[in-house]
Amino acid sequence: MTLTENRPAAAASEAARRAMIDSQLRTSGVNEPWVLAAMARVPREDFVPEAAKAAAYIDRAVPLGEGRFLAAPLVQGMMLSEAKPSAEDKALLIGDANGYLAALLGPLVGSLEAADPADVSAKKKNGPYTLIVVDGAIEELPGALATQLAEGGRIVTGLVLRSVTRLAAGRKAAGEVALLPLAEIGIPVLPEFAAPKRWSF
Repeated sequence: MTLTENRPAAAASEAARRAMIDSQLRTSGVNEPWVLAAMARVPREDFVPEAAKAAAYIDRAVPLGEGRFLAAPLVQGMMLSEAKPSAEDKALLIGDANGYLAALLGPLVGSLEAADPADVSAKKKNGPYTLIVVDGAIEELPGALATQLAEGGRIVTGLVLRSVTRLAAGRKAAGEVALLPLAEIGIPVLPEFAAPKRWSF
């Protein structure tokens, strides 16, 4: 493909990113300049299958295959906004090391490691981390993950409460991590973080 043939596709991608920022993020209260700049910089279409590139900027999750999803732009924007990453942060992302959220978060923190959701319990302990971001919704926070958060450190995740997903955040204090639900929003659920089934009568 020639450079000339690439230009219309690049222009369409840039227009889609601008529309995402103006019509999805700003109108929903995500207005931090550094969040908008990060999401304007990273092409979402580079992180979805070829057949899904035209849907990369829609306002809902995009299937990636094998039960995984790219969360809607607003979810990623709200997560970044709530995480408030800084160059002083040693961060851990629970998600794809080569995925969209990693590309957004990496340049904003001092260091970033990633762990697949299925490998959290077995992950080599390189913490403590000052920031943990979970790219998806969980039913229960595993103790193995909580122990890797530094005292006073922040965690941002999706949380499943009564079958509804919400954005949630918390800090570690006195060795404990409590998650506070912040906003109801559709977030892809991570089956690896399902709560143990309990008997009920």
